[in-house]
Amino acid sequence: MEGSGEVGFVRADRIDLKSIDEQLQRHLSRAWTMEKQKTTNKEENREIPIKHAWEIDPSKLIIKTVIARGTFGTVHRGIYDGLDVAVKLLDWGEEGQRSQAEVSSVRAAFAQEVSVWHRLDHPNVTKFIGAAMGTPDLNIQTENGFMGIPRNLCCVVIEYLPGGTLKSFLIKSHRRKLAFKVVVQLALDLARGLSYLHSEKIVHRDVKTENMLLDRNRTLKIADFGVARVEASNPNDMTGETGTLGYMAPEVLNGNPYNRKCDVYSFGICLWEIYCCDMPYPDLSFSEVTTAVVRQNLRPEIPRCCPSSLANVMRRCWDASPDKRPEMDEVVSLLETIDTSKGGGMIPVDQRQGCFCFRKHRGP
Repeated sequence: MEGSGEVGFVRADRIDLKSIDEQLQRHLSRAWTMEKQKTTNKEENREIPIKHAWEIDPSKLIIKTVIARGTFGTVHRGIYDGLDVAVKLLDWGEEGQRSQAEVSSVRAAFAQEVSVWHRLDHPNVTKFIGAAMGTPDLNIQTENGFMGIPRNLCCVVIEYLPGGTLKSFLIKSHRRKLAFKVVVQLALDLARGLSYLHSEKIVHRDVKTENMLLDRNRTLKIADFGVARVEASNPNDMTGETGTLGYMAPEVLNGNPYNRKCDVYSFGICLWEIYCCDMPYPDLSFSEVTTAVVRQNLRPEIPRCCPSSLANVMRRCWDASPDKRPEMDEVVSLLETIDTSKGGGMIPVDQRQGCFCFRKHRGP
């Protein structure tokens, strides 16, 4: 129907099959190229996790038994690349219970913690091996197979210290107490570790006997940098009640600006605890301790049998005024001059008949 306005038919003998085949090939090739470009763009736009220097290789990690449980997770024995390690699994909430902004904030805080710990190197600071922020495809080998780690679960791998926490060691020593030379040795270990942290501009902010670990030779090492941070040049940038009741400095309890001297205060409380093998303020509530420490200058009662050389360090460290507290390197020097050859340790409970160390009503 050539010449008419209607759609006609094409004669088969006039079709150039070769030309059509070439056109079809070009079309398919163009379509395939466009699809590949879309896929490439998606992959390029997808957020690729940044590899940090502190990240571990999960395939080298074997998790074993639980050795401690806390509010935010558990601590396990483990092996990493042939080394005995402790693995801290931190859980900040079930999947879907946090907004993306909250997850990002938690991850940023976690990355800050481990980046601080990663660069520390001192005999009185627990050696940091590495860490991993949980991903859906991260599997950690256990003795019973494999365990998938949820996206919000992170792990920190540190050297394993068989002596446990200083807190548990002091509890075990509650009745017999510690020899004076052991008291000073533990105090020096802690003081040297804190002095090093402060020289690196790190404020621990949660110095307590529970956060100190002992190796098989009873060398003390500072651990748990969950709230540690780089010290701000302006104290006003460091506020908020961070720490543990009983160890917190008055300025921290009061919500005032603070600096590394808050660690010095906490050290003073730890020093008393190491000497006495006892708990400060065991019978007071949170509000009572806060009020008494800030407004009434409450401090643990130093027993009379405590040598004045050590008692003076306690008093100076827990002074209400941060400016009057010594720097930790001075504390190290003070402790190094203490003579332990003549004893001076806390008198054991069963030998206290003639001792009035903790008599409730006594003169000044």
